[in-house]
Amino acid sequence: MSSMESCEQKSSDGAPRSLDVNPEYMQQLKDLDIPEEEAKKALILTGNVSAEEAAIFYFDSLENLNQEEEERSYYKMVFVVNMDLSMGVGKIAAQVGHAAVGLYQQMHMEPKHRETVCRWDEHGAKKVVLQGSNAMHLMELQALALSLGLPSYMVQDAGRTQIAPGSHTVLSIMGEEELVNKVTGKLKLLN
Repeated sequence: MSSMESCEQKSSDGAPRSLDVNPEYMQQLKDLDIPEEEAKKALILTGNVSAEEAAIFYFDSLENLNQEEEERSYYKMVFVVNMDLSMGVGKIAAQVGHAAVGLYQQMHMEPKHRETVCRWDEHGAKKVVLQGSNAMHLMELQALALSLGLPSYMVQDAGRTQIAPGSHTVLSIMGEEELVNKVTGKLKLLN
């Protein structure tokens, strides 16, 4: 390998790319408060064509990095079904629906939770249905969720069909997955 080859890298189209950067372009990037090493890297990776191309590359890279960091925080909505009530499949589905709509509406009314709803929605609106032991268990989980600052919604049935009026049927909770798991992480999936 010649000394010339050791100072060059190949660009995406296979053409050699010099590791030396144009000092004028470098100064323009530094004037934009881009750190010197990052400016040099951006110039090299864009073929040392212009300060503008390198700046666009640098700021796009920062934006992508920030987006990746945001995406590491996943959000989910969980539904804890009161298994003590022996509800039929249709009844459970209706009660989970009530829990989803109730929590979603409640969160939209509270400005501090709107960001959570947006993030949850942007990341696929993950929903998980779990088994709870009884009404007392659901109330304990709700108290824990509230103590952690997680929004929750408890469905109480009207009592028109299978169960007694006022029965606690489903608890819904939404938030960052890691935090929600502190409340419901040990519960079994509904099957």
